Amino acid sequence: MGSIYLIRHGQASFGSDNYDVLSPVGVRQAEVLGRHLSELGVSLDRCLSGDLRRQQHTAEAAIGQLREAGLHAADVEIDPAFNEFDADEVIRHLLPDLLPQEPHALDVLRNGAQNRAEFQRLFSLLIQRWVSGEHDKPGLQSWDDFVETVTGGLQRVLEQAESKHNIAIFTSGGTITALLRLITGVPADKAFELNWQIINTSLSRLKFRGREVALASFNSQVHLELLKAPELITFR
Repeated sequence: MGSIYLIRHGQASFGSDNYDVLSPVGVRQAEVLGRHLSELGVSLDRCLSGDLRRQQHTAEAAIGQLREAGLHAADVEIDPAFNEFDADEVIRHLLPDLLPQEPHALDVLRNGAQNRAEFQRLFSLLIQRWVSGEHDKPGLQSWDDFVETVTGGLQRVLEQAESKHNIAIFTSGGTITALLRLITGVPADKAFELNWQIINTSLSRLKFRGREVALASFNSQVHLELLKAPELITFR
């Protein structure tokens, strides 16, 4: 059987002008991941990433460590199917209907870095509305359409994969959630309960034979835990 490693990007720059850039912690997380894979002797026959900078930078940093250790790691291929959903668009389209119940939501969401717990609570409410399909808006990609896009990306990977390939997909939490939904059949709202637990640079592993895919492990973070550095365990 072959393996697909779903790797969430390193910590991005939450609260800064450009979120789509790894923080110094995010760079270190990616390098630690690469060293961990090299210690396991994992070579990568294919490496894919969405076209977001935080995803690509994570791939580059991890692959660099593998190559330094003398292991094979293929060049990164870009497939936008593995992009994160557009959280800003979800907020922009769905927030107005939430404001009557949450009048302070706009201020909290604009200053998320200073109100992390409340930001997460409100963002979770908006995501619940989005995945329910009951609040679809013109111009906003629906949850079902997002899952369909991610499904297409996985199908392309499987079509081109050889039986014992090791494949890495450097992606984001929402994309991993969509794949969990697809592979395990877990309801979308329950899948997003798992989403909030996905650590930056965690490893989730799929095993495949032909078009058959099964979840082998989820959200492994041992490469960070072994360092006994709590600052490396991040969720955003």
